[in-house]
Amino acid sequence: MAAADSLTLLYTAHYRGLVRLAAYLTGDRDGAEEVVQDAYVKVLGRWGGLRDLDKGEAYLRQTVVNLSRSRLRHRVVVERHAPAAMPDTASAEAGAMTQLDRAAVIQAIGDLPRRQREAIVLRYYADLSEAQTAHAMGISAGAVKSHTSRGMAALRHLLEEDT
Repeated sequence: MAAADSLTLLYTAHYRGLVRLAAYLTGDRDGAEEVVQDAYVKVLGRWGGLRDLDKGEAYLRQTVVNLSRSRLRHRVVVERHAPAAMPDTASAEAGAMTQLDRAAVIQAIGDLPRRQREAIVLRYYADLSEAQTAHAMGISAGAVKSHTSRGMAALRHLLEEDT
């Protein structure tokens, strides 16, 4: 029997099982099919050098195992040397809209009465507590709450007018 005929019989009898084996070893079904196909090509190239042609299935299985190992090693090296993913960035349009939104907020804050503006800037931009804001402004914590609340309501109103 010719080498190609013997290999065709092996292919017909064991291809699916070998693909399953390679898939379990590599964790990749598509890659497993490539491994098995490569194994058949390697075995065909060495068919004449096999001492015991009846052990073709075992030789083929061992070739699949070795090629699966090689594929896994290659995958590890590729992952190790893969470039770092770039962080997600906003599009130019989103950046421009953010700048416009920021400019609108800054403009609206500038239109607030002085105490409301100070309370909002100290609380939310300087990230001070109510007590720290009260101390900085020289007023009570209750007055800070009042100025902040009124300022936020006025900001909402000013920003809604712009849209």
